[in-house]
Amino acid sequence: MIIAAALAAALIQTAPPAAPDLSWLAGYWLDCSNGREQSETWSDPRAGLIVGHALSLSGTRVSFEFAQIGATPQGFAYSAQPRGAPPTVFVLGDSGPNRAVFANPENDFPARIIYERDGDALMARIDGEIDGQARSMEWNFTAAPLNTRCPH
Repeated sequence: MIIAAALAAALIQTAPPAAPDLSWLAGYWLDCSNGREQSETWSDPRAGLIVGHALSLSGTRVSFEFAQIGATPQGFAYSAQPRGAPPTVFVLGDSGPNRAVFANPENDFPARIIYERDGDALMARIDGEIDGQARSMEWNFTAAPLNTRCPH
């Protein structure tokens, strides 16, 4: 009985796992390729939470997404809300210096979200399946001052 009580006390005192360091994601990121304007803005981590939003302009079409990265019941995850929809959760599966891979194998597209930073460049990729066919999209962002626009 004493061993069980000591084990229970040790488990209660165990700190939750530390959030991975994704501070490298913070900033304003802009991609002006393929005749579109895509921007993402990410906060620095605060109390284990990173908040972001994306804005995409292509001709007269505009779309947006809200996102947050932090602790969820599923684990440390990226929660995406495209066009304000209910959140879809992608759990962090792989991370390292300047790289993070989030996955939700039950979501058809995207099933994975990947970010990689190299200096002032940030690559974002989503992949998965649409109608049984493998699909992906990729953005190549550059660090920019807040609210910088693409040249017209």
